[in-house]
Amino acid sequence: MLRGLDISDMLIIDRLELGFQPGLNVLTGETGAGKSILLDSLGFVLGWRGRADLVRQGARQGEVTAWFDLPPGHAAHAVLEEAGLPGGEELILRRVNTAEGRKTAWVNDRRCSGEILRALSETLVELHGQHDDRGLLNPRGHRAILDEFAEAFPLRQATREAWSALNGARKAAAAAREERAAIEAEEEFLRHAVGELDALDPQEGEEASLDAKRRLMQGAEKIRTDVLKAHEIMGPEGAEGLMGDALRWLDGAADRAEGALEAPMSALNRAMVELDEALSGVSDAIEAMSFNPLELEETEERLFAIRGLARKHSVAPDELAGFAATLRDKIAALDAGEARLAELDQEVRRAEAAYESAAEALSEARRGAAARLDAAVSAELAPLKMERALFETQITEEAPGPEGRDAVAFTVATNPGAPAGPLGKIASGGELSRFLLALKVCLAKGQSGVTLIFDEIDRGVGGATADAVGRRLSALAREGQVLVVTHSPQVAALGAHHWRVEKGVADGMTTSRVIPLSRPERVDEVARMLSGDRITDAARAAAEALLAG
Repeated sequence: MLRGLDISDMLIIDRLELGFQPGLNVLTGETGAGKSILLDSLGFVLGWRGRADLVRQGARQGEVTAWFDLPPGHAAHAVLEEAGLPGGEELILRRVNTAEGRKTAWVNDRRCSGEILRALSETLVELHGQHDDRGLLNPRGHRAILDEFAEAFPLRQATREAWSALNGARKAAAAAREERAAIEAEEEFLRHAVGELDALDPQEGEEASLDAKRRLMQGAEKIRTDVLKAHEIMGPEGAEGLMGDALRWLDGAADRAEGALEAPMSALNRAMVELDEALSGVSDAIEAMSFNPLELEETEERLFAIRGLARKHSVAPDELAGFAATLRDKIAALDAGEARLAELDQEVRRAEAAYESAAEALSEARRGAAARLDAAVSAELAPLKMERALFETQITEEAPGPEGRDAVAFTVATNPGAPAGPLGKIASGGELSRFLLALKVCLAKGQSGVTLIFDEIDRGVGGATADAVGRRLSALAREGQVLVVTHSPQVAALGAHHWRVEKGVADGMTTSRVIPLSRPERVDEVARMLSGDRITDAARAAAEALLAG
C-alpha cells in the first residue's frame, strides 16, 4: 500500500508531501492544475519510462520519494531478496533526476537500477486509464491476466517444465545425431588409430623408463672398457698380485726385523681387504654394464615408436593410453549409435506427449476461466449502462511454447450484431473506461497489496453512469487502496479521502500544490465540479446530497 509521496523540484512542483490512506483516495482539480504531474512523479520513482523534462526550471535536480507498507507475504519481498536488497515492513523508494538527465535510484537507502524499480513496481502499483498501454489494453498481457483469473499458476508451471524437458530431449537427440555424423566422418581414421595404439599398447610412464634405460646402456658401452682396464690393474695381475708379493716378502723378513715390520704388515693386510672390496664392487659394475646390443636396439625402437605416435596425435607420450581409451569410446558410441538414437527419439516422443498433456490441461483451464470471466464482466457492465455490450475472451491456437499454445485476446462489441474487435480499438473513450473498470473489478477480486490508480477513467460519462463508476471504484477500494484522478463529482463524492490539486503563481513562478480537504471543503469542491467557477446554493445542495449518498 502506498503510504506517502514526497516530491521536490519536479515540473511545477517545488515541494510537496502527501500521505495516502487505505480505501478510495480521490484527487480533483481543474484541468492543468498538475494532477498528471503527480502520476508522472510516481511513475518516475517507480522506474517507469516517461517524459524526460521532469526537473523544475532553474533547479539543480528533482527528487521523488515514495514509501509503501509491505505486509508479510507481499510479492515485493521476493523481488528484494532476489536483488540482494534489505526488506522489512516498510519499503522506501527514492530517485533523483539531475538537470542534465542523469538518474540515480535507491531502495531502502541502497543504490539500485531502474530495472529493479520496475520489477518492484509490478508488485506495488497498477495504473489504468484511457490510454492504458501498460495494463489491460496491452494484448501481450491478456494471457497472463486470464491465467491469474483462472488461478492456473500450477498448470502453467507444469507446462513450462514440460516445455523445458521437451527442449532438452530434442537438443540431446540433435547433439547425438551431430556427434554420430562427426564420428562416422572419421570412422576409418579412428579404427586405424586404435589399431596402431592397441598394437603398441603404450603405458603411462613407459616413455620415461625407456629413455632412462636407453641412456644407461649407451653410457655403459662407452665406459665399460675403462672399467675393465681398472679391474685388470687392480686384480691378481696388477695391484692385488703385487701387494700379495710384498706381504710375503715382509713376512719372510719379519722374524729378523725385531718387530719393526709388524705395523707395516698390519696396514698392508688392511689395504688388501679394502682392495678386495673394491674389486668386488668393480666386478658388480662390470656385470651391470653387460648388455645385449640387440636389447638396446629394441629399447630404442619402442621408445621412438611411442614418441612418434605421440607426435602424430599431438599428445604427450604419457597421454597415449588415455587417448586410446577416448578413441575406443568413440568407436563404441558409433557401434551403439543407432540404438542410442532410437532411445533418444523415444525420450523426445515421451516429452512431446507430456507437454501435450500439460498444455491441454492449461488450455482447458483457460477456456473454462474465459467463460467465467466473460460472464463476470457482462454482469458488471449492466450497472455501468452497457448492458447491450458484449465482452468476449478469444482463445486461438498458436505455436507451442513455454506457456502453452493459446493466444488470448480480450475483444468487445458495443452493440448487438456489431463485429467484435480489440478492446482498445472498438470502444469509445467513455465506453473504454467502463470496460476497463468492469474488467478490473472482476480481476481484482481476492487481490491485495497492490495500489490501483485510475487516471480519469470516468472521462466521457456522467449522471447515473458516473455514479455506477464511482461505486465500482469504492467497491474495489474496500479490498485495498485505490487512487483515482477524476473530473466527475459523482466519483469524487464517494471518496474516503479527498485532495484538491491547484495551481498558483508567486513571484512570477507557477507552482502546483495539493490540499487535503475537510468535509466543508469537499462540499465546495464537489459543488465546483457540478457548477463551474460560480458555486451556487443549488450546487452546494447537490454536493451535500452526493456526499451523503
